[in-house]
Amino acid sequence: MGALPPELKILILNAAALAVAYMGIYPSMARITLRRLLRQDVMLSVVLLVVAGWMFAGSGTHFSLLLVQTNWWVFTLLTAMVMEWPLFMWFCRRHGIDPFSEDAWDDD
Repeated sequence: MGALPPELKILILNAAALAVAYMGIYPSMARITLRRLLRQDVMLSVVLLVVAGWMFAGSGTHFSLLLVQTNWWVFTLLTAMVMEWPLFMWFCRRHGIDPFSEDAWDDD
């Protein structure tokens, strides 16, 4: 991945992690609730930050986020959130979870 721009490296990392999560990990959960999804999502974010940090921390690499320059961890988190939102909504609809309902938080 040496010749790719740094932004594309992070976007590929995000896409791969989200694909594994939404096509493998999340559907295989025994009971799917919003609380459990978010718990797994926090772990996914930590993994993304560790890998992106390993690639870019201390390198001084700047990332272009449309009109502003940012660092690796802000770019990683913001692009992951933007990429994940439609997947999250699709997954919730598919599994009958209303993410805006208080019942979605129940782990019982």
